[in-house]
Amino acid sequence: MDVSRNVPQQAVTESEGYLELGMVHHALAVLDRLEETEVLGVRAVQIKGEALRMAGRYEEAVIVLQRAVNLDPKVLRVWLALGWCYKRIGQVEMAIQSMNVALEIEPHNALIHYNLACYWSLNRNTQRALQSLTIAIDIDSHYREYLDVDSDLDPIRWDPQFVAMTNAII
Repeated sequence: MDVSRNVPQQAVTESEGYLELGMVHHALAVLDRLEETEVLGVRAVQIKGEALRMAGRYEEAVIVLQRAVNLDPKVLRVWLALGWCYKRIGQVEMAIQSMNVALEIEPHNALIHYNLACYWSLNRNTQRALQSLTIAIDIDSHYREYLDVDSDLDPIRWDPQFVAMTNAII
């Protein structure tokens, strides 16, 4: 049995474990060593993008996460991570596009709708932000808890519809 075939899979598993423990730099080190000797498979690329995101290396993460969606465009968590990174590098339009693709994968996911509401708010599109926020809360009412504290919603906070939403009794 050729043990060397298991090395890439073991490295991916090891890096996933490091990420779960919050040891981002260890996960990246494992994946960087693997990348020197192997072509990273789709899961390894996804993990590397996530690790870069967690490390705050958003521009690098975008490049790797784009590679991940090119390899497998149906992975929801990669689109969510892309949106997260785009927002943090000031590319809100790209964050919105990422969430729109995520909605195609999972249209009834409250987190996607909530993130989209935040990105529309940052983009100063109050109507779309409120529409997405309403859908998110309809799907999962716990998102109502974030209305008063999420700074992404500051641009629409004083809109009468937003005020009515925050004052509504569940």
